[in-house]
Parts: sequence; C-alpha cells; structure tokens
Amino acid sequence: MSITPIVQFGTSRFLQAHVDLFVSEALERGQALGPITVVQSSGDAARATRLAALSHPEGFPVRVEGIKEGESVRFQTSVTSVRRTLSTATDWDLLCQIVSEEAEIILSNTSDAGWKPHAVDGAGAFNQAMSYPAKLTHLLWARYQAGRPGLQVMPTELVPQNGAALRELVLPLAASLSGDFGHWVATEIRFVNSLVDRIVSAPLEPAGAVAEPYALWAIEDAPGLIVPCSHPAVQVVPSLEKIEALKLFILNLGHTYLVENWIRAEQQTGEFVRDLLADRAIRSDLERLYTTEILPAFQAAGWGDAAQAYIPDTLDRLANPYLDHRLADIAQNHAEKVDRRIGGFLKFSKSQNGAACPTLSAILRASQNEEAVL
Repeated sequence: MSITPIVQFGTSRFLQAHVDLFVSEALERGQALGPITVVQSSGDAARATRLAALSHPEGFPVRVEGIKEGESVRFQTSVTSVRRTLSTATDWDLLCQIVSEEAEIILSNTSDAGWKPHAVDGAGAFNQAMSYPAKLTHLLWARYQAGRPGLQVMPTELVPQNGAALRELVLPLAASLSGDFGHWVATEIRFVNSLVDRIVSAPLEPAGAVAEPYALWAIEDAPGLIVPCSHPAVQVVPSLEKIEALKLFILNLGHTYLVENWIRAEQQTGEFVRDLLADRAIRSDLERLYTTEILPAFQAAGWGDAAQAYIPDTLDRLANPYLDHRLADIAQNHAEKVDRRIGGFLKFSKSQNGAACPTLSAILRASQNEEAVL
C-alpha cells in the first residue's frame, strides 16, 4: 500500500468528480502531492460497497457531459487517485496511525449535519457519534501525541470562510483536551479557506459520477500553503471574495431569477433548468439581466473582466442538455434564496455604485411583501 499524504473525509459523488479526479489527472503528470486515503465518517454500513469500489486498482469512472464554449462535451475517464479506504467506525486506530505518520493534508466535504455539535463532542476519548470537527480534533490529538509536526486542513464544504469556520470549532475542543495541545493546534495547524464549484448530477454504481465540464477549486493563499495538485481547475487566489461574488451573484442568482419567473408563470414552462434556457425569450431575458443589472456592479468593483468571462460559462452550464437540474428542487426555500442572492446582490451593487436594478428590486420587494403577509 502506497503512502497517502492526502486524507479525505467524505465519499460523495461530488468529491469523486472533483478532488479525486483532479488529483488522479495530476498524478499521471507527476504534479500531485500524492494519492488519497478516503475516510467514511458516518459509519453507514450500507455504503460499504461504494467504499470498497473507490480504491479498486482500475479506478472508478467519471462521465463528463455538457456544454463548453458552446460545444457539446461528452467523455468518460477513470479515477485512480484513491489507494485506501477506511471507516472511522471500524478503522479508527489505523486512521490515527495514517494521520500521524503519512498525512500532509486533511480534506473534507461532509454533510451539513456533520459539522453540527453533538453531545459527545467534549468526551476525552474518540466516540463514533462525534461530529466531524470533534473527530478531526482527536486525529490531530493522535498526531500531537506522536510528536509529529502540524499539517494542513482543507474543508471544501460550502461554508463561507470554511477553513476559518472549522478552526473556530476545533480550537475549543482541542483546548479541552490539553492547553498545550490547544496551543499546538492554534499555531501549527494550517486551516485553509477554499471554494469548490462543479455540478455533479448523478452517481454511478458502485462508485463514480456524472459531472458537467465546468470545474473550479479556488484556494485562498496562506503562508506555507501546500497545493494538493497542479490542475487547470485549481486556482490559488489572494482572496475568495471575487470568486464567491461571481458564484453567488451570477450563477446562483441566475438560478433564483429563472425560478422566480417559473413560479409566477405557474410552473408551465418546463421541469428542468435546461428547458428554460432552450426557450429563446427566457434566455434573452436572462442575458439582458446579466448585461444591464449584474455586470455594471462587477465593473464598478473592478471585476468586470472576470464577470464577462463568467457569464458565458454560466449560460453554458444552465443550458446543459444532459443535466437534470429540477426547477422544483431549486425552488425549495425560495424566499430565503431571494433574500441572500438577490437582496445580497442589491447591497453589493449599491456599495459599488452600480447601475439601477429595477427588475431585481421589484422581485425583492414582492418577496418581502409576501413574507410580511405570511
């Protein structure tokens, strides 16, 4: 079994078509830190088949389907970066050894529930019922007790400033085990912020995934940063602020705008996002919104070139003919999304002295009025 300097928490199809694929392609060029140990933290025995398939010597498939620069893209590749799979429920001692002796980076993409504090998190010894931050703390405790140097922790969960957020959860847990250990975590463990973006539409069995061509892993630069691999989708940036704004106020806002009109049309214009983009009038209206209301704010912020490049990519992604992205799914928690995406953009635009936004302002007012009535 080869040394695995990357330890990954999470077995999701997203990670299979994102981090695992990037590292696999980089390994073929000799441009990756090394292979991966994948860890299942839930202990779900029903996923044992998937866990075993991830480290099959021949790899697992990822099928890429979509539109890139206006052209159809369809191909399949094999991911061979995963060399070992473990479960915290059955392999804890071995996992502690690997984190202590091999790991240079710990990655994660766990469920939202995985970060929520659990009653047993403050226990002095590992318990499978612990949250992910508590499990991570006990793995770092094992490394500290082994006299090993610090390492890098890279969450990829969709949490703003995810590295800093995870650090704030781990520090008090570490201090409760030992004051010296708490200081070691605070000074020797590098928590890195990153943002990931790729629509992974379906799983393949027993392992593998179907994904769109677009992919991004933006990593915020930090002193001593270790980049897991060199890959076209991996960008090291001084700050995630611009990339977060592009994703939230162009891609995510575009989804919410389309769904807003779909709801007001009494859901008669299609089932999937691609159905709306296939309608020339609907696509033209979205392009108008991007050009007249969204783009001026990015130009005023000095990010106009990035936004102008991002908008065509977004339209390709929304129009992906192979992606079953249901409008009804996007419509869940719609009022909250209107507030965060459209309301957030209007605040951003005002702060940058952007153009007037009559269409988006009307949507926000209507949503607020509806919430007030409720």
